[in-house]
Amino acid sequence: MTTTEDHIELVAELVRTLETRIFDPLEILLASDEPLGPIRARLRVEAEVWAAQLLGADRERATLTAARLIGVLFPGDGPFDPPASWWRTALGRAVARTTAHPAAAVPYSTAGAMLGITRQGVHDLVKRGKLDRDPGGGVTTSSIRDRLDRPQESTRGTARSDHR
Repeated sequence: MTTTEDHIELVAELVRTLETRIFDPLEILLASDEPLGPIRARLRVEAEVWAAQLLGADRERATLTAARLIGVLFPGDGPFDPPASWWRTALGRAVARTTAHPAAAVPYSTAGAMLGITRQGVHDLVKRGKLDRDPGGGVTTSSIRDRLDRPQESTRGTARSDHR
């Protein structure tokens, strides 16, 4: 279950990322930020909309929004494969709840980051049958997403001692 606090944190992170990845380079190229004012204001409004879509109940819309944002904010020639620490960010947590990881399975460390628990916590959950182990040795992303879908079981990016 997402909160107003989740929304506010996600909007702030989106705005910071837009500033760093889009506006700062444009200011350098244009040697001015004057022409960017209206666009900057518009993207701040759009960040509110994107956060609502990412955190909303419509999984299809959230997935499409996540794909658009990731494609623009983290461009690359290969598949999107962020470091485990990215999954602890507001955007990473929102993506984990909606679309999970682009791979079918992830290492225990990445699963822990996505769930907001330690690697040992992931081991415990796999051992107790609360997460599915992939035959290749990791954890299935579908079981991570399913776990995040359960409001009483979701985490907010902090380690839990009970590894629910």
